[in-house]
Amino acid sequence: MAALDHGPAHPVEVEDPRVVARHARQGIFLFAAYLLLYAGFVLTSAFMPGWMAVQPWGGVNLAIWYGFGLIVAAGVVALIYSWLCRSHAAPFSGTHRNAAGEEQS
Repeated sequence: MAALDHGPAHPVEVEDPRVVARHARQGIFLFAAYLLLYAGFVLTSAFMPGWMAVQPWGGVNLAIWYGFGLIVAAGVVALIYSWLCRSHAAPFSGTHRNAAGEEQS
């Protein structure tokens, strides 16, 4: 069974701490924006339940529309975060590090 010891499937990633910090800030900002949307839902449900009973479109109440909106917003926030992280990533240099940390082409 010694032939199955082939090493890691992927090279070791080298991450720039500045890029990691920028992505963390962007993620926290997007989380805060989504948190405001969610807080609006919770506060409206708690303190203005009559508003949530209103049926603005299609005979469906605002609570359902707002809930679906939160689900869609979560997907949009995830796509935005993914796009932000990819658009600012350093281009691939054609080299990577092996398991020992040595640079290879």
